[in-house]
Formats: sequence, C-alpha cells, structure tokens
Amino acid sequence: MPAATSAPDAVRFRHEAFFYGDQATFLAGVLPFVRAALEVHEPVMVVLRSEKLAAVRAALGSESRDVTMADMAVLGANPALIIPAWRRFLNEHAASGRAVHGIGEPIWAGRSPAELAESQLHEALLNRAFADDSNFTLLCPYDTAALGAAVLDAAVHSHPFLSGGRTAPSCEQHALAAPADFLALALPEPVAPVEQRRFGSTDLATVRRLAQEMAVRAGLADRSTEVGLAVHEVAANSARHGGGHGSLRTWLDGTELVFEISDAGHLDDPLVGRIEPRPDAVTGRGLWLVNHLCDLVQLRNTPDGVIVRLHFRGTAP
Repeated sequence: MPAATSAPDAVRFRHEAFFYGDQATFLAGVLPFVRAALEVHEPVMVVLRSEKLAAVRAALGSESRDVTMADMAVLGANPALIIPAWRRFLNEHAASGRAVHGIGEPIWAGRSPAELAESQLHEALLNRAFADDSNFTLLCPYDTAALGAAVLDAAVHSHPFLSGGRTAPSCEQHALAAPADFLALALPEPVAPVEQRRFGSTDLATVRRLAQEMAVRAGLADRSTEVGLAVHEVAANSARHGGGHGSLRTWLDGTELVFEISDAGHLDDPLVGRIEPRPDAVTGRGLWLVNHLCDLVQLRNTPDGVIVRLHFRGTAP
C-alpha cells in the first residue's frame, strides 16, 4: 500500500505508479497516502477526475478542507499543463521546507489516442522536470480493470517506483522510458482530406488569416483569434529556427480542427512549453503560449525535422 513519506526521509523526487482494480482498492491506497501527509501538516494536492475527487472528499470528511483538489479532466485536458500545475504547487510551499505530496491520474480509459500519447509523454517527462526537487512524492493511480495491457506496461516504464501488486521483473526490464523515445514516435497520418501549403517568413500574416478562416469554417468562430495566434506562433518559430520556411497542413478529425506545422529544425528540450518562462526571458514564450491556447499540442522529432500538431475541439461544420 502506498504511503506518504515526510522529511527528512523523502530526500528526492519519488514518482510512483499505484495499480488498482476497483474503487475500494483505489481508496485503500490513496486515503492513507493523504492522511499520512496531513498528520504531519505537510501539503498535499489531489488531481483526479470529478467522480474520483468526490469519493476521496467524502471519505476524508472534514479532513478534505486541508487538501488542495483539482479536476484532472479540466486541469489536465491538455497534459502539457500538468507539470506547470505541480510546479506552482511546489513553489507555493517551497519556503516552508516541508515535504510536498501529490496524487495525479492523468491517464484513464476515456482519453483519445492523441491525449493518451501526450499523457504518457507527460509521465516520462515528470522524471526530468522534478529530478532536482527534494521532498516531493507523486502518486499516479492506474486502473487495471479499465486500461489495456500496453498502457499499464508503459506506466511501469515511466515510474521509478511501483505499488499495488505490480513489480518490475528485473532492473533491465524496468529501465525508465526516455522522453526522447516518445518524441521520436510517429504521429498517425490523417484520414480526412488535408489542405496543405508551404510558407516562409513573409507569409506569416497570411498563415494567421488562413487559420482564422479555417476556424470559422470549422464552427470555432468564437476561438478564431486564439486559433490564428497559436498557428502564427508556431509558424513564426519555423521561420526563425526551422530553416526560414515550413509546411502547414490542416484537416478536420471528427469534431477537432487540427493544424500541423513542420520544418527542418530539431527539438532539443522535451520540456519546452511546459516550463513557465522567467519574466525577463527573451525566448521560450511561444510554445508556452500555444499550450495555453490549444486543447492539445503534440511535438515530434522526425528524420526530416520537427512536427507540431495543434488540436482545437469544436463541432463539425
């Protein structure tokens, strides 16, 4: 059973996958974790979908007032925004010197394939994002009754610690997945008709206008300004860092409007767009802004360069 550890025992970041098969097992794992933190007056944040939050809140009773809670379906709809949320929580309590505890379930059976891929990348990135943080324990529940074997196996390889009946057969088989491995995975080709055009640094205003027009056509008129801004930011990055030009593809995937910008660059920092830029930073704001404008952002390195996909949820035209 997972349990919160308090300073000085929790010296380094502890990232643990907790496997459960039903609601009773889930509560039997997470409640002791939360209560152990509360007993020693250490901050704890729980990020789950609303129905799970309700169950935890009901079980804790009056103790829940001392727990920070957030709906993962809202906070983590775009998985790239989860790490910034944990970072804010850590920063809020950094001066206290106390250990910090969190429960986050970014992966559930209802995730779309694109969301699942980015959630798995997020889990791998956590190990890098908080590698230098001490006294932070993060417990990630995984529903073994609802998730497929491949998803559960990926969880084993993105978490240094495991509980709930799963253990790695050997150290070799438990080698942690590198973020670079996820960033090299090919994105599926669209099955819908695709509009495509090349652009250069002098075409950015046109790219922005075309993105806004496509948003209107896709039933996203109320978001056309932010759609145009997001596409413009990524296209400008291509013009600036990707060889001066790029390619823009657009299509409708069900009720999602998708833009794909590719260029000849290379993504060196897998955490780009997930770390809030310093107020005096000259660069690094583009993808941070884009992650806050889009419903989902996917970045991949390919043999030919970089691909960025921007997803906007709406209604079919």
